[in-house]
Amino acid sequence: MVEWAMTELMQNRDVMNKVVHELMEVVGEDEMVEEHHLPKLKYLNAVIKEALRLHPAGPLLLPRTPHASCVVGGYMIPKGSNVFLNVGYIQRDPKIWDRPLEFRPERFLEDPNEYDLSGNNFTYMPFGSGRRVCAGLALAERMLPYILASLLHSFEWELPQGVELDLLEKFGLVVKKMKPLVAIPKPRLSSPELYMLS
Repeated sequence: MVEWAMTELMQNRDVMNKVVHELMEVVGEDEMVEEHHLPKLKYLNAVIKEALRLHPAGPLLLPRTPHASCVVGGYMIPKGSNVFLNVGYIQRDPKIWDRPLEFRPERFLEDPNEYDLSGNNFTYMPFGSGRRVCAGLALAERMLPYILASLLHSFEWELPQGVELDLLEKFGLVVKKMKPLVAIPKPRLSSPELYMLS
């Protein structure tokens, strides 16, 4: 997910600039990102939610099996069938999302609690929902913001000369980029000592 978020930010420089501006206001140039900064990074959180909306790691949730035949949306689902929810499509459905293929983190700023990562809104379930929610949710909620904030706060990012950015997907157990992201970091912080490990 870090790679997808960075790819979208490299593709949408205005969004990246907003994230960097927020980081400079919250963290500053003379400090490294720490855990206590993360709750204040509202725009970065919206960027992560939007990256998860467009690029869910597992677009097909674990199959569900009804214990009795039932009708869902006008379709008969026989008892014992394997039913897969295509979250990848639901989160890009033009009937639900305005301009669904555009990377627009602002859509998550209007009501930040409407779309949480635990699948309480069935139009946004990047980690699934209910009893079978992804076990990695708690880790992702803590690590994605920290890693992205650290990378974006500490470095300016550029593509190597002559390299074009692509958003092609490679489907497998999880959806990865067809070609891995290659980006060049340049130090951004005020003092080289900030980059030293203590």
